Amino acid sequence: MSQQQWWRDAVIYQIYPRSWADHDGDGMGDLPGITARLPHLAGLGVDAVWLSPFYTSPQHDAGYDVADYRDVDPRFGTLADFDAMTAKAHELGLRVIVDIVPNHSSSDHPWFQEALAAEPGSPERARYMFRDGGGPNGDEAPNNWVSNFGGPAWERVTDPDGSPGQWYLHLFDVSQPDFDWTNAEVGDEMESVLRFWLDRGADGFRIDVAHGLVKVAGLPDAPAGHEIADAVRTADFPMWDQPGVHDIYWRWRKVTDSYAVEGQDADRILCAEAWVRPSESLALYVREGELHQSFNFSFLMSPWIATEMQQVIQESLEAVEAYAAPQTWVLSNHDVVRHASRLGYDPVPGLLRMEGIGADDPQPDAEVGLRRARAATTVMLALPGSAYLYQGEELGLPDATQLPDDVRQDPTWEKSGHTSRGRDGCRVPVPWEGDAPSYGFGPTESSWLPQPEVYGELAVDRQAGVEGSTLELYRALLRLRREHRVGRGELTWRDLGEHALAFEVTSESGPGILVIANVGGEFVALPEGSEILVASGPIDTEQGLPIDTAVWLTTS
Repeated sequence: MSQQQWWRDAVIYQIYPRSWADHDGDGMGDLPGITARLPHLAGLGVDAVWLSPFYTSPQHDAGYDVADYRDVDPRFGTLADFDAMTAKAHELGLRVIVDIVPNHSSSDHPWFQEALAAEPGSPERARYMFRDGGGPNGDEAPNNWVSNFGGPAWERVTDPDGSPGQWYLHLFDVSQPDFDWTNAEVGDEMESVLRFWLDRGADGFRIDVAHGLVKVAGLPDAPAGHEIADAVRTADFPMWDQPGVHDIYWRWRKVTDSYAVEGQDADRILCAEAWVRPSESLALYVREGELHQSFNFSFLMSPWIATEMQQVIQESLEAVEAYAAPQTWVLSNHDVVRHASRLGYDPVPGLLRMEGIGADDPQPDAEVGLRRARAATTVMLALPGSAYLYQGEELGLPDATQLPDDVRQDPTWEKSGHTSRGRDGCRVPVPWEGDAPSYGFGPTESSWLPQPEVYGELAVDRQAGVEGSTLELYRALLRLRREHRVGRGELTWRDLGEHALAFEVTSESGPGILVIANVGGEFVALPEGSEILVASGPIDTEQGLPIDTAVWLTTS
């Protein structure tokens, strides 16, 4: 395979449309707002943007409950706005990745409304996972599965005559019924949706819950006594990572390949959101003829411990090596605590998917968290493969850890019985101008979630052109990454002590790049004769690399 395909070392920037930029002043981000702010991304130096869902939706789960896969929700704009945004992105040299949600629809989707009005066993109900209940009166859930948002994964419907009816599966919110992918009509519909957006200029898709589309036949009970987070093999749970998902993606790859342009680097790509263990199972998603990329959540969940980070990086690279596929690297997204906050706690061994942080929870050390976040990003952007950034991380934004509970909108908060804060803290609107209403998010003070006061200090206009700012660090890293093409390089580990994460990565522009991160120890000596290309924080070359700091070096 060609090593020049754009997606093999691309840096892709995630936009969460609600929170990126508000054009009309209603407090909700929108597509025209995105279009207006795209020059920021061109100047940052990314290759593509990925947009979280903007489809027609009742917004019970921030758009991941889709009522119409072929239209834009009026909150965000129109199809014409999507076309204008895509055209502007392409003009700026940015590709556009669309989020596709194939595991479930909204309960407002016409198909599900037809299913509710239809009889058990009807073609309309066959598109979803309807089942009879257990017990003498059918009043027990069909199995013991639980929702990712808390509570049972089954909801009983009321038949048109008012009597209790069948149950339907919802692995997420009750308003998100799961499709039945054994039904050919579902596969045909989703292929049609892919083609709809590809025909409008989309350059690929991020696949939501990519590991959940196929369930074990008969829907047996899940293993009792332990959580999915504790599992060694995700596939031990009958709703996740089943072999049949790969048949779906072989078909989808044929669709995207049919849009290739001979003689041009114009591949339309597919990237899986697949929370899968072990890494060998995750790597199956990127076999030749299947998906182009799959998110590497093990790296995201790694603690700030040098030996554990090295192990995860090495295992991640080895897992995809057999398939000649690129690995992906990510530190933040719309579902996890931002890494500027997550890394502000004392590191704990083992992979960790941190819950949201509330005002009465132990608070992260903001200074330490930002210092470590800058160092972690400096490491990540030197790793071979593709990298994903989450909106606002180039500003060093922390999670909004002081949100009042009465403003929370993530369904996880309610479904968990107020035991999980949910994901609102990482979804707060981005600050653009420190002294403007809503910090420049929109033309008014309106903001669908309140912004912390510190966001004003971190706004784009407060950091642009300021030496040492997090924004300028990201710009420098992305410029050097592209200049040296380290994303296409090969990694060799260097041993510089217990607390040093150190590796050399080959460069297309000449000498290799030596990357060193001091992950929790005393000063780390820099090699004699080395030249600093970029550093995540101040360095005294006589003393060496200070704690929680990373650097790119060239060596003679």
